[in-house]
Amino acid sequence: MIKILFDLDSMPSHQDLISQYWPHIIFVISGLASTFAAIHAAMTKKDVRAATGWVAVILFSPLFGALLYAIAGINRIHKARVTQQRTGTAYSEDVIEHVLVRDVTPYSGPQFTGLKKLGDHISDFNLLGCNEIKLLSGGDETYPAMLAEIEQAKHSIAMQSYIFDSDTIGTKIAQALIDAKNRGVEVRVLIDAVGSRYSHPPIAKMLLKAGVTTALFLPPAFGLKLVYANLRSHRKLLVVDGFRGLTGGMNIRESFLTEFAKEHVTHDTHFQVSGPIAHQLMISFAMDWQFTTQEKLLGELWFPKKKVTDLLEHGVPLRCVVSGPDHSLENNQKMILGALSLAQKHVRIQSPYFLPDQSLIAVLATTARRGVVVDIVIPGANNLKLVDAAMSAQLDQLLNTGCRIWRSKGSFDHSKLFTVDGRWSFVGSSNLDPRSLRLNFELDLEVYDQTLAEQLDQRIDGVIAKSERVTLHALAKAPYLIRLRNKIVWLASPYL
Repeated sequence: MIKILFDLDSMPSHQDLISQYWPHIIFVISGLASTFAAIHAAMTKKDVRAATGWVAVILFSPLFGALLYAIAGINRIHKARVTQQRTGTAYSEDVIEHVLVRDVTPYSGPQFTGLKKLGDHISDFNLLGCNEIKLLSGGDETYPAMLAEIEQAKHSIAMQSYIFDSDTIGTKIAQALIDAKNRGVEVRVLIDAVGSRYSHPPIAKMLLKAGVTTALFLPPAFGLKLVYANLRSHRKLLVVDGFRGLTGGMNIRESFLTEFAKEHVTHDTHFQVSGPIAHQLMISFAMDWQFTTQEKLLGELWFPKKKVTDLLEHGVPLRCVVSGPDHSLENNQKMILGALSLAQKHVRIQSPYFLPDQSLIAVLATTARRGVVVDIVIPGANNLKLVDAAMSAQLDQLLNTGCRIWRSKGSFDHSKLFTVDGRWSFVGSSNLDPRSLRLNFELDLEVYDQTLAEQLDQRIDGVIAKSERVTLHALAKAPYLIRLRNKIVWLASPYL
């Protein structure tokens, strides 16, 4: 009996076993985690480069790679969005037959008939007529228009932005929203959780303290402000009374105002709209709002029914194109590729962050080789140095095919514009980089209107007239270490 007790006392405890065999335990856990993570990446990623990259990270970084994949590599948004649709919480587009545009020939010409069909298949929305659209230049025109719309609101305001700074103009717009709420207008404000941290204190605190219903879209892990964070809501819109609004590429910050930024003002474009297109903007907002807060916005307050007599007799055909890492993945790129394929004379592109993938580069190259003039305008001074370095590293691929690339002079230009043959435009929040085309939620307008396309062409041509043309010779003359740095940064371009 004493012998047995002695043997039991001498047996190692669980703590002793763990301390003795912890390397083996970690090895087994790491192996299992890496195996399951690698299998998940291979089975779920649709892009072979993404799948290969993640599998390599997982296998060559034991445990850490699997942990990184679990945090940043799994797209949980897609599953949540699909669930949202399957449970009947998606919003239907209630369209008056009178406003449906079935033939775009009278507006843009017969060459765009196929593009309209492409949009019908890609977008969740119909192409609608009876709209008005007005180009706004920079904050000097956009913010006064925004404030005027808020002050005229009678029933409802829906506002969404990536960055909403608590600076002079931000607090002024926030106060206008508070005033609207105090006079009985229903107000909802949705700000991206990362973009909200670009200023302190966040503007959301001011809005919430005043009783304005405000939410942050998808807070990042550990609450950090990450410039290159994925799955961000990059959409910018304002819908007032369900029938008027603004959308485009502008955030809310005083650097867009000449009054504050002076000669360093950030240039940009935004668009004021009215008509049935506002219903589509409201659906986009309502989907994002419900995803974030679980509140479903319904009824005449948010979606007022308009009679034919309330609409313009003709107007501009517009369609919202929403894109993001859910069922709408790469919708923006699909529309751009389709438009390039039917261009006949001139393509104009202006983008602050121009990092096209190989498929887009190939179509741009083919377009130029067909004899179409392809002008691409990028900033001479960029606010994101890494992106600028990566951009510089791949410009030769387009120059070799006949595309013309221009670097604008002066202060940073944040405009995102795309026109084809002076007849069709694609404008909104999308940059031509992997982040906008695959990783973030974007909102653009497809516009079949010669007047707006010509206005945008004139604006882009005005920038080109003051720009420096990029040449292969100039690229080759850059110091070797600079070119090497650019190529190294370019390797990480899918994540910039």
